[in-house]
Amino acid sequence: MKRISRRHFRSGVILIVMLAVVWVLWASFFRTVEHVNTVTIGRGDIEASVTALGTLQPHSYVDVGAQASGEIRHIHVQPGDVVRKGQLLVEIDPSVQQAQVDADRATLDSLRAQLESAQAQRDLAQQEYRRQQRMAAEGSTRDEDLQTARATLLSARATIDNLRAQISGAQSTLRGAQAQLGYTRIYAPMSGTIVTLDAREGQTLNATYQTPTILRIADLSTMTVWTQVSEADILHVKPHMPVYFTTLGAESRKWRSEVRQILPAPPNPASPANGEQGNSSSPSAQTAGKVVLYTVLFDVANADSQLMPQMSAQVFFVEAQAKHVLVAPLSAMSPVAGRDGIYAARVQEKGDIVEREVHIGVHNRLMGEVRSGLREGDRLVTGVEYTRASAGRFEW
Repeated sequence: MKRISRRHFRSGVILIVMLAVVWVLWASFFRTVEHVNTVTIGRGDIEASVTALGTLQPHSYVDVGAQASGEIRHIHVQPGDVVRKGQLLVEIDPSVQQAQVDADRATLDSLRAQLESAQAQRDLAQQEYRRQQRMAAEGSTRDEDLQTARATLLSARATIDNLRAQISGAQSTLRGAQAQLGYTRIYAPMSGTIVTLDAREGQTLNATYQTPTILRIADLSTMTVWTQVSEADILHVKPHMPVYFTTLGAESRKWRSEVRQILPAPPNPASPANGEQGNSSSPSAQTAGKVVLYTVLFDVANADSQLMPQMSAQVFFVEAQAKHVLVAPLSAMSPVAGRDGIYAARVQEKGDIVEREVHIGVHNRLMGEVRSGLREGDRLVTGVEYTRASAGRFEW
């Protein structure tokens, strides 16, 4: 009996040990552990803005064209040259225009010679008419002769009037020809920089039906940013609103200005396709699936000539901003329905998680300005994760 009791005792001890091992293994593999992810509330700068893309253009520029047809003899400038107002830019072969001026001058000289002859005829007819009047008073001439003399005088005067009208017309024609001759020498209409040159020496220009563009002069000291803002954001953009932008290759530099103008209509309104007449009662059929963009303009000084035409700009229209304030991630909070600017947040305090109401001021898509409900150093709960304890690791 004594030997059997010892054997039973050892069996009981072994069973207890095995149960303890099983329980430990079960706790190791199946126990759930809670992990709380937090972010510490601190201070920073925050900005609410509308972003858009823009293109830089000179604020003042002019396209210089040719008003006279002919071959380009000489171009005195090249792209990048700085020119002054009145400087000679291009010379066109003036042969045709000079020939027209010479012909018009000859016509004018001929008419003036004819006028002198007609004036002499008028003087002679006037003398004859006066002589016939004296003879008629003495009864020594016929009435027919007096009437003939009077008609001759009136005809001479009419001829003079006609010639004077022709001379006036010929003078106008000559001035037009002289203007065309002057157009063969093209001068700068403004001071600035040659930004484009679309013609070459020896090229023949035809200015009969339209004015061919030769070059563009621009004042690059002030640039205008043409910004395309979507219809979803355009109501947030106002005249005189602060704005800044960056350019490719110089993202660290910000150019600042303010909104000058908001154009009231999109730059490219929808139009019927294939030349067909559209139905004005259903414009939505033409714009379906398209993002409507509105043009916003603002100017910026370019004293160091770092901005160039056609540059792309990343534009930020500043709605509101706050500096060195408490900031918190909006993704870690939930907006309270019906209470604008109020969010529900969870904060970890001494191992416990408590609920708080947080008043958010200036905010963007990611962060918000904390006006009340959180203090600097608070640990805002961003998420809670539950994991199983890994094998070989005991967590109590």
